[in-house]
This record gives sequence, structure tokens and C-alpha cells, in this order.
Amino acid sequence: MPRETASDRAQRLTGLLEGLRRTYPDAHCELLHRNPLELLVATILSAQCTDRRVNQVTPGLFARYPTAAAYAQAPRAELEDAIRSTGFFRNKARSIQACCQRLVEGHGGEVPRTMDELTQLDGVGRKTANVILGTAFGRNEGVVVDTHVARLARRLGLTRHTQPEKIEQDLMRQVPREHWTRLSHWLIWHGRRRCRARKPDCLHCELAALCPVTQSGA
Repeated sequence: MPRETASDRAQRLTGLLEGLRRTYPDAHCELLHRNPLELLVATILSAQCTDRRVNQVTPGLFARYPTAAAYAQAPRAELEDAIRSTGFFRNKARSIQACCQRLVEGHGGEVPRTMDELTQLDGVGRKTANVILGTAFGRNEGVVVDTHVARLARRLGLTRHTQPEKIEQDLMRQVPREHWTRLSHWLIWHGRRRCRARKPDCLHCELAALCPVTQSGA
């Protein structure tokens, strides 16, 4: 695409947001959960693991450990065995228990609602905190930048960065705050359903006319 003016860029971004909203009106977090604690645990388990695999593990896990105290008091080997198939199960079990111990000791067993408090928990970085705040509490404090969001943000010309923190800042500067949580869901769904990393379906892409890569013929 030719070099964009600020006006052209803003107009294209508006078109991208509308195209994503229209294409994925029901986009949501695909990690199964019923409350903030379940989402927190599921998000920790999702590191380097598919949502599908996590969703196979969590129904039994949530039934066995319904509270933060239950995780904190569980025998480590038992918890490791319950989450083994998600990979890196020893580190994940350690993080879940340490996180839940902090919830019990400092938050009455409840998941806190602020970025500062969440990122002080073991196993919780900014990306996980954004998931919890946006999905569980409806608070637009940032944009979740996973591998799909990072890849599509670059492909759609919304950033040139590769570091998640810088990508998030670029997206937050350009996209209205009211769309921050939905933007991550939209991009994740588009990355999984249309713009896959190995074989993007550009021919049928709903955003093709607004995509710099497609328009350049790359």
C-alpha cells in the first residue's frame, strides 16, 4: 500500500474495527470459566498450550478445587497430575498454588480487580491481568497481546514492534478504549479462523481490502 496519511490511517482503522465487529459479533474468551478464579487458573494453564486442551482439563480441575484455598492446600503432586497434559505442569502447579496462597492471605480468597494487585500475584503478568480485568470484570485497562494479536497487529499495519508491551501501547494509542477488550477477542478469532499463521485465507478474508499485506500482493 502507498504511504498512509494520518487521516487515511484513521479511516482504515475505523474500517478494520467495523469489519471485525461485523464478522465476529459474538467473539469472546474461549477459555471455559464461571468466575474470575476459574478464568485466572485457566489463563495460567493456557501458557504454551491450546485453549482446547485447557478446556479438556479444567472441568474436572474446577470441580476438585472450587476455591483459592483448595488450590493452596492441595498436595503439589496431586495438582501436577491433574494439569499434566497442559505441559510445563510443574511450573504451572507452582504458580497456581503460590498465586492462590496470595489470594487467601491478602485478598480473602477473591481475585483482585486492579492491574497493580493482579500483577503482584505469582504467574500473573500484564497479559494475564488484562484477560482477567477485561473478561471477568469488564474493565478496559489494556489490550491482551497473545501470539495471534501480535501477528495480526503487524500484518494489518497497526504496529511495527515485536515486543508485546510495545504492541499493546501502539494499539492502545490508536484504538478507542471502549474496544480494547473486544479488539483482542476479534483478532484472536480472526487469527484462528481466517488469518492463520501458516496458511492465511486471504481470498476469503473479510479484511482483505484494508490489509497492507494483501494489497501489496505479498
